[in-house]
Amino acid sequence: MRRLSCCALIVIVAAFGVQPVGAQSAPTDYRDEFLDHFERSSYKMMTLSEAVPETLYDWRPGEGVMPVAQVYAHIARYNFMYLAENLGIPAPDDVEYATLEEISGKGEVTRMLARSVEHVKEHVSEMSEEELTAMTTLYGQQVAGWAVLFQLISHMNEHVGQSVAYARMNGITPPWSR
Repeated sequence: MRRLSCCALIVIVAAFGVQPVGAQSAPTDYRDEFLDHFERSSYKMMTLSEAVPETLYDWRPGEGVMPVAQVYAHIARYNFMYLAENLGIPAPDDVEYATLEEISGKGEVTRMLARSVEHVKEHVSEMSEEELTAMTTLYGQQVAGWAVLFQLISHMNEHVGQSVAYARMNGITPPWSR
């Protein structure tokens, strides 16, 4: 049975032109791919942050868990932070990203989330191939710049899921899934 499963996998791989993970080469359009995924994820975050009423921005599912406002501010913080600390792209002069999770109120939180999204889009779209492939440090590991961008989108998507769960716990259907 095991031999049959392996043979079936080889046939599927060959039929669909799929390469084993180790054999794949680095994509040449990863900036565009990142920006496409980032656009979709940030759209979800922005539309959900607008759909959640301000009265729920202090809501949290349990003690010791981030409330809604802090989740959105946390995303904004890391959008600025990954670029600044790992790619050398400073946040705007009037943004102190280290304290963003302390802001509150729907207006201020959604404004900072939107600014962080625009900051990422603007600067990533301008990054050169050399900047995207230059080595940097991320969580103590040496990685290429593009890997920082993949971490950024992974981080945001983790919190998209968290935010969807928060919304649904409060009877809010995410706008894109209506």
